[in-house]
Amino acid sequence: NFLVVSSVRTSSYRLLHHRETAIGLRNSLIRRKYPGSAASKTKVAMSSLNDMNTFNKNDLTHCPKITLKNGLHHPAIGFGTYKLGFIPASASSAASSSPSITAEEAVSNAIKCGYRFIECAQFYGNEQQVGKAIAECGIPREEIFICSKVWTTVIEQGADAIRAQVEETLSDLRTDYLDLYLIHWPVPGHHVQAYKTLEELYAQGKFKAIGLSNYAVEDYQELKDSNISVPPVVNQIEINPFLYRKNTIDFFKKEGIVLQSYRSLRDGKAFNHPTLVKIGSKYKRTPAQILGRWCVQKGFVYVPKSAHIDRMIENAQVFDFCLQEEDMEELDKWTTPEALNTFLELYRKCVNRDTSKDGTLDGVKMQITVD
Repeated sequence: NFLVVSSVRTSSYRLLHHRETAIGLRNSLIRRKYPGSAASKTKVAMSSLNDMNTFNKNDLTHCPKITLKNGLHHPAIGFGTYKLGFIPASASSAASSSPSITAEEAVSNAIKCGYRFIECAQFYGNEQQVGKAIAECGIPREEIFICSKVWTTVIEQGADAIRAQVEETLSDLRTDYLDLYLIHWPVPGHHVQAYKTLEELYAQGKFKAIGLSNYAVEDYQELKDSNISVPPVVNQIEINPFLYRKNTIDFFKKEGIVLQSYRSLRDGKAFNHPTLVKIGSKYKRTPAQILGRWCVQKGFVYVPKSAHIDRMIENAQVFDFCLQEEDMEELDKWTTPEALNTFLELYRKCVNRDTSKDGTLDGVKMQITVD
């Protein structure tokens, strides 16, 4: 049902298609022409927001929804908040990165653009800023889908710490419930009990749904075998054509678990890939839009992130065209053995990250489904 809905071209899409492409290309040219001017960037961004007002209100706001197995309707696109306004100490490239905009500003702009799914996490360290933007946006709470995640340190500390963290997140985000709450990493020896604590909080009405993040097949099987009472509805993992773990994805789909995709745009590191540029030229679309459309067309929840309004808009223009099968198949082939090895190394590092076992392989599953 989702793929049918997401590929329908309404009359408004047809009218806006060429205009959207022209605006996107115009903004890209201006960014290249004035790369060092903050004033120019702000002017371009605000111009983009004004120019695309019709698109923002009517298209992105009412994007397709994916029905989770508990009946909750999940927007097919969201706005990620990682490294917006705050860089976690243990984040990759933390030392060389600096926030270019506050999370409050970025989320406020994203909501103005029409995003209605906001992806958060304890680890991101910016939920107070995000909550302020949501509270002051003027959009009814029930029209915004909010997801957060509990971090490894709290997972290791146990049930009481998790309950306290959930209350802190609710307070920071200025809401009395979350639409979705996830276990951020399957911390060895602790993630199963952590999930069962989420089940209790779910029963209390703190969340509309609960799920997982960064779970391998084997982590999920361990959880499932522990007699959980509330099945997870989502697994958030990195997905893009450069890390397309088809066997893992197919497994979770068969379990009825929807995949949320982070790093959908690969942090912009592949935008100059010659074949990606070529495919983009074919559809008169940017590389970001091709990667986003691939994600949507596969049925994943697409979660792009940007601090710039024009890119927020550009990233969202993925529902008014379809990639031909030959191009989908080409994109499907880009995952290399090296990419899978890099994923495996990251998984082994991160399941114990920031815990008392940080830097060790204590309890880490050494044999998991990698592809």
